[in-house]
Amino acid sequence: MSNKTNKSLLSPKFALALQFANEIHSKQSRRGLGAPYISHLMAVSGLVMEYGGNETQAIAALLHDSAEDRGGRPMLETVRVLFGAKVAKIVEACTDTFDDPKPEWPPRKKAYLKAMKKKPGSTKLVCCADKLHNISNTLRDIRAVGATTWKRKMAKTENNTSTKQCWYYLGCLKSLSKRWNNPILNEFARSVVVLCEQVGTDEDVSKARQLAGGE
Repeated sequence: MSNKTNKSLLSPKFALALQFANEIHSKQSRRGLGAPYISHLMAVSGLVMEYGGNETQAIAALLHDSAEDRGGRPMLETVRVLFGAKVAKIVEACTDTFDDPKPEWPPRKKAYLKAMKKKPGSTKLVCCADKLHNISNTLRDIRAVGATTWKRKMAKTENNTSTKQCWYYLGCLKSLSKRWNNPILNEFARSVVVLCEQVGTDEDVSKARQLAGGE
């Protein structure tokens, strides 16, 4: 067996992380089609590996919502004990709050975006994979019902209006682009442009295209 093949193998720790993630998120489901939450975590981890991430980043991707959604800082400490300090550091960086109930959406997201600008590329890859999968699902939902119907449905929710969606993803793209580049960032940028074209304002579209390098 070649060295290249050996390097591509994942250790038993990855399988443990997958099992652990499935257990702690077992009662959660995704918005939209209601898929088991583990589907999102597996997709994010897969994207991380496909865009050059190592096993540590792939494990962190499986666990990136563990502290935020399933136990706060005590859960983060469990992650540290089971999977190591490097994994826990990425999970911590991907967490926008450890509090339950969560603080108000606008200041929480603003603080998260500000902090993300300074994070290392190892963290940004996991974060970008998460955002890319989320926005891909959003675009899927828009295609399914049409932009007008989707915007009307979102207007009935507190934090998921089309205005907030565009603002947040534009902010993510700007923060992730700060001193970091990876082909996955280009994929995310294209998705942000499409989202803004579908449900955003002319100003949103202009900002998205500028950030994506299209103008």
